[in-house]
Amino acid sequence: MTPGQLQDRSVGALPLRGTVADVMDAAGPQVWYDMTVEVALSVMAAARAEHLVVCDEDARCVGLVTQARLTAVRDSSRYTDRLRLGDITDDSEPFVSPSATREEAEDAVPFGRLGLVPVVDEHGSALGVLALSR
Repeated sequence: MTPGQLQDRSVGALPLRGTVADVMDAAGPQVWYDMTVEVALSVMAAARAEHLVVCDEDARCVGLVTQARLTAVRDSSRYTDRLRLGDITDDSEPFVSPSATREEAEDAVPFGRLGLVPVVDEHGSALGVLALSR
């Protein structure tokens, strides 16, 4: 599947027999987990992106940050100019396989969590993101 074939739909719109790969969005910009919050906000602005996929030194996805989260962190009292993305991402975030069904994708995410979920391959590389709205 090429990025041009990706469609913008939520998990609720997944076909009954389809997979996450059929409806995921492109992963978008990928950045390293040692990037500072301020630089990440600049990258996000330059790319006109609403999120960044955060990767470790082996290019494995460790999480995803949104503009809203980065802005909230920057505006918080615990913010310093040394704060890095690895300090604010939680590598225990749910990740979804591109071959997962709608039910499997919904079960992988804690109840009530909405938003974007990284779609990763068996090596942990980000392939895309899935928008959850349930």
